[in-house]
Amino acid sequence: MIVVGVKFNSNGRVYYFTPGGCNIEKDMDVIVETEKGMQYATVVNPSKDIDEKSIGVPLKPIIRIATEADCKQHQKNIKESKKALELARKYVDELALDMRLLDAAFTFDRNQLLFNFVADGRIDFRELVKKIAQNYHTRIELRQIGVRDKAKEIGGLGPCGRFLCCSSFLTDFNSVSINMAKNQFIALNPTKINGSCGRLLCCLNYEDELYTEMKKDLPSVGTYLDTVDGKGKIISLDVFARKATVEFKDHHTLTVELDED
Repeated sequence: MIVVGVKFNSNGRVYYFTPGGCNIEKDMDVIVETEKGMQYATVVNPSKDIDEKSIGVPLKPIIRIATEADCKQHQKNIKESKKALELARKYVDELALDMRLLDAAFTFDRNQLLFNFVADGRIDFRELVKKIAQNYHTRIELRQIGVRDKAKEIGGLGPCGRFLCCSSFLTDFNSVSINMAKNQFIALNPTKINGSCGRLLCCLNYEDELYTEMKKDLPSVGTYLDTVDGKGKIISLDVFARKATVEFKDHHTLTVELDED
């Protein structure tokens, strides 16, 4: 079946809907219905063919292509969301809650006002919800997110000097293990393997497959290799240059090129 991929914000994940009889093009703004209510979204993939059997639940159709009035309503919601965030932060200070509100967003139909926040532990925010609801007569939802989600929302630069992967192109967080750092010969130093969020770098995950593939026909670190200087122990590998650094009994080292076979 043909589906349409949309995003609700530039850093968010892609969600799929059926075209619903609309002539959809890329970068077009549309109105869709979600579990949280009607939402304003931007098309990132106007036509994708997927196996209908792979879909766990029936997909909802796109309601309509966004009109000029819809666009104005969306911009108004964004403006009102910023005011709601400022007010909510004021209430957080008054109630002395140990939490940090990151953002706020209305659904397009204003049936819900959602806040994302970070906190070290569980927070009793019932009184906060009551105060906010006195100003906005709609459903209020507060969602606690993790440090990786926080980094995605805020953005920034990684240790490589580039914009954070999570805030630029990654849409889902996959598990990252310390073994991935070992597989890529990275020193197990927190300053080297942790990202801005304090967790293991996301790139360790999506680069791991390449390292594993390129190491398949190479000898392992710690094994012995015959060289022009005799038999020595491999102490490091350069998988991209296909070279190994070998150490000998007298502690001198030699870098050798590894044959393809």
